[in-house]
Amino acid sequence: MAFDAVLLLSFGGPEGPDDVMPFLHNVVRGRPVLAERLRQVADQYLEFGGVSPINSQNRALRQALVAALAERGNPMPVYWGNRNWKPFLVDTVRSMRDDGVVRAAAFVTSAYSSYSGCRQYLDDIESARAIVGPTSPEIVKLRPFFNHPGFIGPLAEGLRAARLEAGPGAPVLLTAHSIPVALAATCSYEQEVKETARLVTGQAGEADSAWSVVFQSRSGPPGQPWLEPDINDALAALPDSTSAAIVAPIGFVSDHMEVVYDLDRRAAATASDRGVKLVRSATPGAHPDFVGMICQLIEEADQPGTASLALGGMGPAPCPCRPGCCPGPAHR
Repeated sequence: MAFDAVLLLSFGGPEGPDDVMPFLHNVVRGRPVLAERLRQVADQYLEFGGVSPINSQNRALRQALVAALAERGNPMPVYWGNRNWKPFLVDTVRSMRDDGVVRAAAFVTSAYSSYSGCRQYLDDIESARAIVGPTSPEIVKLRPFFNHPGFIGPLAEGLRAARLEAGPGAPVLLTAHSIPVALAATCSYEQEVKETARLVTGQAGEADSAWSVVFQSRSGPPGQPWLEPDINDALAALPDSTSAAIVAPIGFVSDHMEVVYDLDRRAAATASDRGVKLVRSATPGAHPDFVGMICQLIEEADQPGTASLALGGMGPAPCPCRPGCCPGPAHR
């Protein structure tokens, strides 16, 4: 049966100061997080007026996707639902059911295989469908796209532009969200991030000696090992002769909070303390090639025989996901 709708599924974020703490409680529900830590994160959002940029970026992506699907002769409604804030996924699934949607393709705004970027969204979908009931639509999550040319190309384009600004000799730090080492051992997240880095730098014309992979935005208890090196530690360890460095956020599809705060403010301050100018490359956002990639992923899942586009040697991730992929903490 063909898809008759698309679900844009994302993390969500607050849209005003009063939303910040309720949003954060949704993010950490079920986990023992100190109130002091929540307050620290809340203050980061409040520096931006309590508004996360992720929502406006998803609205722009949704609008661009509607237009692109129509241009490709495959027009269909695009719904938007979030894990942690309005529009909540369960409300979106209920609207889809009420509109008569039977089978939808879900595009998750996470390029990689991991518990939080894959399995948790699969669980969110099934939980929402169970709440809505037996008449809820079938929802098929599209595959991770870490090596799709529509993701790699815009990242490489952004890196080339950053190189022109930073000048020759500036080291490149390609960064993705850190995850606990124990969770990384249950999925291919770390390998996929490194493959993306290799593909992006290769397409951008960077020498192998010019770049390295780092991680950011860890949030777990201090004694829990997470993927390293942290970007701030990497910046602090740059040679004294370094005058400029490039940070390429390959772990993110748009400029949301982990980009505008953790990189544009915190990492930039770390670099500035060393006398280093930090140049940040662009995320895909609503780049036409990235939007075209989403359309291609929908067609691939919907039409048998459509090529599964992937660069490099790892090949395309499966769609649908393999049973039991990316297990969570309880499955370690």
